[in-house]
Amino acid sequence: MTNKWNRRTFLKGSLAASTGLFLNPLDNIMAGNKTGSNKLSDSPIPKRPLGKTGNDVTILGLGGLYTTSKHDRHEKAVEIVNRAIDLGINYIDTSALYGTGASELNIGTVMKDRRDEVFLASKSHDYTYDGTMALIDQTLSRLQTDHLDLYQHHLLGRLGQLEQLQEKNSARQAFEKLRDEGTIRNIGVTGHSAKVLADALEDYPYDTALITLNAAEQVMDDPDHLDRFFRVAQEKEVGVIAMKVVARGALTKKGLDIRELFPYVLSHPVSTAIIGITDIEHLEENVRVAREFEQLSKEEMAEIRKHAMNIA
Repeated sequence: MTNKWNRRTFLKGSLAASTGLFLNPLDNIMAGNKTGSNKLSDSPIPKRPLGKTGNDVTILGLGGLYTTSKHDRHEKAVEIVNRAIDLGINYIDTSALYGTGASELNIGTVMKDRRDEVFLASKSHDYTYDGTMALIDQTLSRLQTDHLDLYQHHLLGRLGQLEQLQEKNSARQAFEKLRDEGTIRNIGVTGHSAKVLADALEDYPYDTALITLNAAEQVMDDPDHLDRFFRVAQEKEVGVIAMKVVARGALTKKGLDIRELFPYVLSHPVSTAIIGITDIEHLEENVRVAREFEQLSKEEMAEIRKHAMNIA
């Protein structure tokens, strides 16, 4: 049985590091846990309801970027996806844009035989009716499936605007037709702005929202908008999915650790958090942290946020 790292010891070590008392906040933990094992425990990854979709998803989801989105890393990508499912992850997110289709193709190789084991989500970056209808055919073909559990408007506020979705012959109408046909089961929206996403949730009964969320508050607008976003999401039973947990690796490269960054995000009212993977080792470490997750207090979250923002 793997020894659990002591969260409060870790937080104290992190804060001490930020004041220059020692270089690596993990040194204190490792010094007191030399007998600990890196072996994964057999405990399952916790699950949470994904809003009003009726599905329960693991608090750690597999993102479709990094190795998974490389045309020239097909075998390694397939290995990562298979290993993720073997470890209990049941939420996989991708997009037609990732790796110019490589992400969907690589994930599709696994979906051919393991489709029923996961909740599968992809995205449309085309905000027109005809464009979305063309994209869904391409996506289903690449993923080797006849349906998606979730189809999302990709990057609202950057790739398209809310006003476009309110018009006739928009992607919104395409999504509704696809849902009526059974090609997609749920409709979601994604973006980097809490304000834009909150506006979208007030405008339309989305099932899910994928939002940037990390301790350094990178790619995020005013915190008041984040509070409003979560309030609206809860009122409307929208399943919230977090992304950019480590800011595409930028935060870990600056010395922050997944053992503080991931619990910080999961301590918000989110259903799951998706993380892109470069190798199996990183995947297994993320699973280890997910299995050992404990809700952080407001004080602990504030400590992590202060430490992250000081470093970042």
